[in-house]
Amino acid sequence: LDTGSTDRTYKVATDLGINIYQHEFKPWRFDKARNHVLAVLPEDIDICIALDMDEVLQPGWRQALEAIPAGTTRPRYKYVWSWNKDGSEGLVYGGDKIHRRHGYRWHHPVHEVLKPEGWETYQWVEGLEIHHHPDHTKSRSQYLPLLELAVKEDPHDDRNQFYLAREYFFNGQYGLAQYHFGQHLHLSQWNPERAASHRYLAKMRPDAAEFHLYRAIAEDPTRRESWVELQKVYYDKQDWTACYHTGKMALRITEKPLDYLCEAEAWGWLPYDLLAIASFHLGKKSEAYAYGLEAFAQNPTDHRLEANLEWYL
Repeated sequence: LDTGSTDRTYKVATDLGINIYQHEFKPWRFDKARNHVLAVLPEDIDICIALDMDEVLQPGWRQALEAIPAGTTRPRYKYVWSWNKDGSEGLVYGGDKIHRRHGYRWHHPVHEVLKPEGWETYQWVEGLEIHHHPDHTKSRSQYLPLLELAVKEDPHDDRNQFYLAREYFFNGQYGLAQYHFGQHLHLSQWNPERAASHRYLAKMRPDAAEFHLYRAIAEDPTRRESWVELQKVYYDKQDWTACYHTGKMALRITEKPLDYLCEAEAWGWLPYDLLAIASFHLGKKSEAYAYGLEAFAQNPTDHRLEANLEWYL
């Protein structure tokens, strides 16, 4: 579905033999566009893959889908949303935009979600991957008014409240962001997202950062992200004992969650670097070297990490 492109997308696709429909939506909203696609699909389609132009199915996807158990209505798969500077995977989570042809509808003007019209059956599919290569120059200006509309349409939807709060945060509108994170915490029962709300509140309220981060840990103690954020707070305060112990707690968590709230920084070199610095200040020089070595191994182009490692040695 081409919703009004002004480049050569339509011609390139038609030259490749792709069936293209054109329809403009005024005012624009993502759910109506996706539901329009579903409405024009041929009836003999079995499985739908909602794939944007910046997303790439990886080799082996069809064989993986054809092997799923009968009765599966919604296959789950590995989705790589972002990439680190060295080309390694950044944010990775379980995707959920592949579904059975019938029995699903898209909801919400933006950050739209698939909702079943009856029962559904999930199945994790090994070997099924989609890689996202975002265009960081693309404007996000349409997101905020669409999220405001989503909350206006359904103010009791906790997910919409979280996304709107986060968008206000990205735009530097911290008063509104704090209000809607509060609304999210009032509505939500999903602990990982509740913990994320507290982490955002900690960023905007440095005077209450420790309070919100300990609340985040209490909401979901299985996540490394909240411990690393707290470790950063103690690093900034030069409280080396607290920085050391929060870092150790972070590294005790070794199972990386596959959801969109996973933060790549917490699973990379940063907690090792902060642990190395804290260890050195506490006189634990062999630990400083060991943690510094691991930090540098995970980020070998950082000259500061290299210089620190030489200093520890």
